[in-house]
Amino acid sequence: MTSRPALGKVGVWTAALKANSVPSEQVSEAAAELDELGYGAIWLGGNPSPDQAGLLLEATSRITIATGILSIWDHEAAYVAERHTALNAAHDGRFLLGLGVSHSAIAGERYRRPYTAMKEYLTALDSAPGPVPASQRVLAALGPKMLELSRDRAAGAHPYLVTPEHTGKARDILGKDAVLAPELKVVLDTDPDRARATARRYLSHYLALPNYTKNFQRLGFEDQDFLDGGSDRLISAMFALGDAEVVRGRVEEFLTAGADHVALQVVTESPMTDLPRAQWRTLAEALPLDKS
Repeated sequence: MTSRPALGKVGVWTAALKANSVPSEQVSEAAAELDELGYGAIWLGGNPSPDQAGLLLEATSRITIATGILSIWDHEAAYVAERHTALNAAHDGRFLLGLGVSHSAIAGERYRRPYTAMKEYLTALDSAPGPVPASQRVLAALGPKMLELSRDRAAGAHPYLVTPEHTGKARDILGKDAVLAPELKVVLDTDPDRARATARRYLSHYLALPNYTKNFQRLGFEDQDFLDGGSDRLISAMFALGDAEVVRGRVEEFLTAGADHVALQVVTESPMTDLPRAQWRTLAEALPLDKS
């Protein structure tokens, strides 16, 4: 590994900046503001294409743009490598390729031997005419095997829906040199009942995906925690609920546990399409960002 991705301590995770349901002008304006606010990275969620990441690269000048994540089942490796090379050449190496195996419920019959498929995909990236260096890719890793692969064949890992406890275990597997950039969901609402209800509506979608529930079980949660959108215990573990100071405290927990960077996803009533720019500004005032 020749270098580590430039991520800073805190970034933003969002699928709304894919520009599928938001006008491209609003996407560009929001990305430019995140750059100006000092966030270290924008993690573009929802299985984005390299070209969708390219729109954010064009709108910004400093911030790293990462896919969080691009599904290996939906994007052919040769094309991804070609676009990765071109985008980084045009934008000062600011494009970080985040890869994942997605879920069987989403990928359908293509979802077979996901660990082997990821290894084969990485080999295809390595052998492309313009290879994607290991230092410019991270993997969506939850379990030990994928974390080991993140250490051995990528710059590190971008785990989704995890806790500081998971971060500590992941750091032990990754070692001190690999990048560890977990995602954390945030509900900026000081009414506890309303905040939990917002979180529960969103979490319920993920509780139908075995990759996540199996990981929750590894962390000590039980089947009863997965009922009715998630128990209070599960919600409190997977979300930061409250004001910006609560979020800052949770970010510090992840950093202390071994994270290099925390990608914050602001959860609203429609988190896959909303651009919560006011909340991003509020968080920027409270968090350890590079505002220079």
